[in-house]
Order: sequence, then C-alpha cells, then structure tokens
Amino acid sequence: MPLPARFNKGRVQKGAGTIGTEEQFTALLTRYEKLVYTLCYRMTGNPFDAQDLTQDTFLSAYQRLQDFDGEHERAWICRIAVNKCMDHQKSAARRIQPAEEEVFLTITDQKPDPETAWLQEESRQEVLKLCRQLPPPYNEIAEAHFYEERSIREIAEEKGRNLRTVQTQVYRAKGLLKKRLKGGHSRWKNGQDT
Repeated sequence: MPLPARFNKGRVQKGAGTIGTEEQFTALLTRYEKLVYTLCYRMTGNPFDAQDLTQDTFLSAYQRLQDFDGEHERAWICRIAVNKCMDHQKSAARRIQPAEEEVFLTITDQKPDPETAWLQEESRQEVLKLCRQLPPPYNEIAEAHFYEERSIREIAEEKGRNLRTVQTQVYRAKGLLKKRLKGGHSRWKNGQDT
C-alpha cells in the first residue's frame, strides 16, 4: 500500500488530522519499533523493562505527534526513548532500598574479634617485655616509642632531651630489639648490649 501524500519520503508530516495522525503513528511504529526496543534493552539490560519503555516511548510520541515538525524523526524518537530510559533508571535507583539485614552486613565492626584482640594484646606485652630488657637509656626510650606508640618529638619534649639524641636512641634500641628477636640476647641478662 502506498503511503499517503502527508508522508514525504517516509517522514512524518506536520499538520495532519486525527486519521493522518494514526497513520503517521503506525508508520513511525513500524519503522522504529525494533530500534527503540534495542536502545531501551541496551540501556536497561532487562527485556521486560525494555518492552515497557518501548511502549512508553511510543505512547509519548503519539501524544506529541501533533507538535512534531517532521524533521529528523529517527533522532526524535530515539531521544524520547533515551529520556524514558534515563527517567526509569533514576526512579529505579530511588526505589531500591537495601533490606535491613543488608545494611547491617555492610557496617564493619571497628573492634577486632576476640582472637585478634587477644593476639594484639599478647604482642604488645611481648614488645613491652623486650623493651624493658634493654639496657638504659634504651629501655625507657624503646618503651615510650614502641609500646606506648609516642612520637620521637613527644619523647624528646617529655624527657627534656635533644631530638637528635632521641632519634639515635630509638634507632639503636630498634637494632637491639632486632638482635634480641633473632636470638642474640644471651649477654643482656647481665646488662650488656653487645
């Protein structure tokens, strides 16, 4: 069946009556239904949503067909489809609310589990024990820095010592602790460090 005179090379013409509008819409639907569905499907990833959005697109196009100027009908119908998909995605994002259990599962506990807490405390006590076995002045500097976790600047201010001196003592205490951990600690019982 040839197209009515209102169609110019298959394009929708402006100013058609009600019967012409239905014919224009039928021609538009026939030409672009697959394109619009594919576009909606790619944007949503869901065939059911794509079908609904395709229907919404053509419903909106039908309602606005009298206002359409007849130029670039493919771009016009695709823009309607994209807008419908974007509106759908925005509204879907608002509707999705995690279940109460999901919310609680995403909250991380700031405290370690009992086993980890016990191991951390054991490690801290071992560090304290090792620091106290160092000869003076390294024992008090090591305890303040490695066990109490104070900065070198804080220790220097508290002890009234030069910052460089405390840095050197922390460095030497660290070396002695490494030695102690590797098993070279037999002389320490007598207070010797080498």
